[in-house]
Amino acid sequence: MSALAFTILAVLLVGPAPAWLARATWPLRAPRAAMVLWQAVALAAVLSAFSAGIAIASRLLMPGPDGRPMASIVGAAGRLGWPLWAAYVGVFALTVLVGVRLMVALVRVAIANRRRRAHHRMVVDLVGVGHDVALTQPCARTRDLRVLDVAEPLAYCLPGVRSRVVVSEGALTTLATDEVTAILTHERAHLRARHDLVLEAFTAVHAAFPRLVRSSSALRAVQLLVELLADDAAVRATGRTPLARALVACASGRAPSGALAIGGPSTVLRVRRLAGRGNSPMLSAAAYLTAAAILVLPTIALAVPWLIELRRLFNL
Repeated sequence: MSALAFTILAVLLVGPAPAWLARATWPLRAPRAAMVLWQAVALAAVLSAFSAGIAIASRLLMPGPDGRPMASIVGAAGRLGWPLWAAYVGVFALTVLVGVRLMVALVRVAIANRRRRAHHRMVVDLVGVGHDVALTQPCARTRDLRVLDVAEPLAYCLPGVRSRVVVSEGALTTLATDEVTAILTHERAHLRARHDLVLEAFTAVHAAFPRLVRSSSALRAVQLLVELLADDAAVRATGRTPLARALVACASGRAPSGALAIGGPSTVLRVRRLAGRGNSPMLSAAAYLTAAAILVLPTIALAVPWLIELRRLFNL
């Protein structure tokens, strides 16, 4: 039963649960707690998938009185029956496939993003220019800032060991001082919290699971949440109004692949959020408790039985 329970739990956490959570509006008022909840859901889904495979392995290699397997994997077909044996082997193979795809996806996403960022960082270091306006900004007097000779207002950051914050001359000349401070604080919040690593992890998890069971809701929701968290950092520095004006001004600015831009398709929703109520401690507390339950309760209810069987299997 633990193998079946783990399989059902993994499917629920990969498909229906993210789809339901993505439709909720409360994360707009508790973005940090919502991010923790999404991470808990993703981690529980991965652990449940792997746990299903291990539980099935313990069924296929049922230990005898001496703690050693009574038969080989093929020989277990006679004990379990061919239909159940085939189902076990199929789910176990799918679990191995998910694990391999997850590792491959993590490596591929990490390498691709770092290559793109390194190339673009080299470009902005070469073509980036100084600007008198930039020197007057309180947040601009650091070596990671690059100013592009572009009339369109835009701002984005390139995460990494040698991170960069990139703004256009159009943003520096058209925005007020507090608005420039807001966009620079926003981008540096991305760099400080390493939101790029969070996005890479969710991208890899999304690619690891088969299309029939996975949902793209988690990845889209996390992309929005990292922007909300950066917005909150900018609000603490400058207030809501300067950030809202900066978001509107930079809404159409496009960033290269692998960068985190202040504008984008979520701008309208983020501006409306700034005009609404602030974050809710009650919603945050409820989300934190739910995240803990998602990780702790399945572990206690489902993991303990097969851990005992696994200990017997290896005669520990």
